[in-house]
Amino acid sequence: MKVTAADNIEGIYPMQVASIAHSGIDLSRYLPEFRRHLRHIAEWWKSHAVDTKNGGFLGEVSVTCNPVPHADKSIVLNARILWFFSEISLLMQDDPEVDASNIEEYRQLATRAFDYLTAKFHDPVSGGAFWSLDYTGKLKEGKKQTYAQAFCIYAYANYYRLTGDAVALDLALSYFRLIERHCVDRKLGGYLEAVTREWQPVSDYRLSDKDLNAPKTMNNHLHVLEAYTLLYRVVPTEEVALAMKSSIDWFCEKIYNRESGHLRLFLQDDWRDVSASYSYGHDIEGSWLLAEALEVLGDFSYREKYQPIVEALGRSCMEEGVGYLGKVLDTFDFNAQCRHLDSEWWVQAEALVGFLNMWQMTGDPRFKTAFEKVWKFIKNHQIDWEHGEWLYYASLDRLKEHQGYKLGFWKGPYHNGRAMMEVLRRLGDIAALTKTQRSEQKRNATTS
Repeated sequence: MKVTAADNIEGIYPMQVASIAHSGIDLSRYLPEFRRHLRHIAEWWKSHAVDTKNGGFLGEVSVTCNPVPHADKSIVLNARILWFFSEISLLMQDDPEVDASNIEEYRQLATRAFDYLTAKFHDPVSGGAFWSLDYTGKLKEGKKQTYAQAFCIYAYANYYRLTGDAVALDLALSYFRLIERHCVDRKLGGYLEAVTREWQPVSDYRLSDKDLNAPKTMNNHLHVLEAYTLLYRVVPTEEVALAMKSSIDWFCEKIYNRESGHLRLFLQDDWRDVSASYSYGHDIEGSWLLAEALEVLGDFSYREKYQPIVEALGRSCMEEGVGYLGKVLDTFDFNAQCRHLDSEWWVQAEALVGFLNMWQMTGDPRFKTAFEKVWKFIKNHQIDWEHGEWLYYASLDRLKEHQGYKLGFWKGPYHNGRAMMEVLRRLGDIAALTKTQRSEQKRNATTS
């Protein structure tokens, strides 16, 4: 049996939505504030991110919105900017409440990001994307992190959805094939974390100094799967489907820990777990991204086999990782045997989507409550109402002078911007179905 994404309400299984709608619970009252806050995020990035002197976008902006003009520029940030402005343009182009001039501005920012990626970050000799540039756009680090190539696929595929630009699709497919050719462990399976600029083996795999130097990581596999899912939406070929299936299998069979209900973060070549912690944020992000991948793939046998993992990850986060006032905590440290209490912006954003997704799938009211609590926490402690955008850490955790950057190497509009858009779509679909069902109930009552 083949179930395709086209058979479903976008992002939601129909039977699950119907169940929620019949429950009489309507969260449509939240729609105006999510719509409004999405605009606030987009306007902040439009106003503060553009590098008018050196092209593209700035490498860093402080917590109080001061540019750091000589900061390096990362491929991760720039790919996420391209994805975000493509996605918000797609979302808003059919919204009658949005002024056409705003959509055109966002579309122009997507094109600006696309042009900068192709002109500066794309490697014209070996293919793929460089890791970082200096503030003028000169090459700083040419190593090919698989994670970064995946975000380029994610961004280019979305820009193709927006514009139909064949160059964007060609780039997405070429990066996909480079990953499959050079970054797959042919002997033991899985994606290697990094290779050299010329796609040769490396000894230092790390994305950042805080990571373990492990050849395979959960984070890499999660975002390869995320990128392949969007690519398959755009080009649903057998080539991409086979890669998606391998990616799902590795994620579920090797990275997911059935004993703990959590994801293994760092692994050796032979998949031996060398992690020092669990990551509650990645558990809940992995839950909804895996659900999306299974839906888009449309293979009933895969969904039947791995759907329990989607739910187990969501429950692990809710039952173990929710802290004071509804925030989702960072990690559980194995050595210290304690939970780290910091709450980073991306964790709260992913929890917002993940808890809503779990409520849609299970109907368990605890997930609705968790969704509402984390949104309240975000509004009270994560959003910077004075200077705009979200704080890196919640205001309960760090004073503003210890917050780091508002825009930077790792912080873009992707997590919180995507959360707003995902929630808007999902609540909109639920509200529409609820309205239809109530109309049917009235008609049935009148005719009976």
